[in-house]
Amino acid sequence: MFKATFRGREVLYPEPFGSVTAGADKDYPVDYSHLNIMGYAMGAEGIEADPDKATFPAVNTETCFGAGEDKIKMKVPVFTGALGSTDIAQKNWEHFAIGAAITGITLVCGENVCGIDRDLELDGQGKVRKSPEMDRRVETYRRYHEGYGDILVQMNVEDTRNGVAEYVIDKLGVETIELKWGQGAKCIGGEIKVNSLERAIELKKRGYIVTPDPEVPAFQAAFRAGPLKQFERHSRLGFIDEDSFMDEVERIRKLGAKRITLKTGAYPMRELAMAIRWSSDAKIDLLTIDGAPGGTGMSPWRMMTEWGVPSIYLHSMAYELCERLAQKGRFVPDLAFAGGFSSEDHVFKALALGAPYCKAVCMGRALMIPGMVGKNIEKWLRGEDGGLPKSISKYGMTKEEIFMNYEVLKEKYGNEADKLPLGAVGIFSAVDKLKVGLQQLMAGSRSWQVNYISRKDIFSLTEECAKITQIPYVMDAYKAEALEIIDA
Repeated sequence: MFKATFRGREVLYPEPFGSVTAGADKDYPVDYSHLNIMGYAMGAEGIEADPDKATFPAVNTETCFGAGEDKIKMKVPVFTGALGSTDIAQKNWEHFAIGAAITGITLVCGENVCGIDRDLELDGQGKVRKSPEMDRRVETYRRYHEGYGDILVQMNVEDTRNGVAEYVIDKLGVETIELKWGQGAKCIGGEIKVNSLERAIELKKRGYIVTPDPEVPAFQAAFRAGPLKQFERHSRLGFIDEDSFMDEVERIRKLGAKRITLKTGAYPMRELAMAIRWSSDAKIDLLTIDGAPGGTGMSPWRMMTEWGVPSIYLHSMAYELCERLAQKGRFVPDLAFAGGFSSEDHVFKALALGAPYCKAVCMGRALMIPGMVGKNIEKWLRGEDGGLPKSISKYGMTKEEIFMNYEVLKEKYGNEADKLPLGAVGIFSAVDKLKVGLQQLMAGSRSWQVNYISRKDIFSLTEECAKITQIPYVMDAYKAEALEIIDA
């Protein structure tokens, strides 16, 4: 309140906006830490139960998703959150995109990329004729794409109006379009901040909501005088109804999209049921369900903390609704869970809680951080910003010494490895850690393939968690089998 006294609305967002990534910090009554992973002393699924064969490096972490035969395969069951029109996505895209491609995971290109493109060209109908920034986004990922993962391009209200789907499908050959109903971090549309009055006016003329209104003389004067330093560009709220959703899915399919996915946020069970049932009826290829808390630093602080259904509650609801749908003999779409995940145990628990419907975990900050750290190391190695800090230099003074996976990439790509941005090397290394950690957990639960992970492989540490998730309380898990052994 002290700072709000003189800075007002500026205090709503993390600072410096567009340069940092930040998330919410709130303790919920129940969260994923209230689940633990089962380990067994017998059996093996997906491999022969032989100690010389059933080793943890033999665990296969590959997954796939899709409603038809043309599924998307990934080497690890994780993929990036939406990286759209924010400064962080734009400035670090080469690191994020190449990192995802060489790792063999999916990359989500978020909303408004065309809309904020400084070199955007629109035709006479207000549709995208040319977007060099979108071209760059797609081409960068494809440069190293090797058949695992895909680039998904998100659509919001403005993207639909601007004909983004038509452009990326027809001109760039994009195969997968993602529709969006919000996200775990905020219930309003996405926002960026703009440091130029002229740019703010330009974006308003392109149809965006810009606040404060850059065409109001008082705000223009405040900007020129200095206290008003930035304008906010907001996307519009979407409003869903079944007929419009089905019509939009059909329209995009007719444009030539091979796959259509849906991203929905931390809305109540009613909207979640709509997302699941409509995705079922429309044969959507993947439904990503993003729970609270979330955020990559582009959302208002209090909204990240206080808005929406927390992940474990939302994902438990999703399983219950999918089970009901399956019992009625209806198609259940493949799911991905999102909302604060960052480590291999998170991945295992999410896959288990949502089994057999959850195929992957969507990560926001967790995959942005290694990209940004790798980019910083690249700058420090050039002598910028004071050179390598001690926290990095203790591992070495060259990229070959610092990145333990650099030689792995050099063996694969040869001299081309020297062209890889170090943020991409960072993402490759971070996902390698997730993969190996997941292999260890899967071997402990005796699952040598992702599809063998089940709800029986986790248990609740509290009775309240058991009530919410329907995952057995620790004192009840496998109790019937135990008593049979004792009573035999």
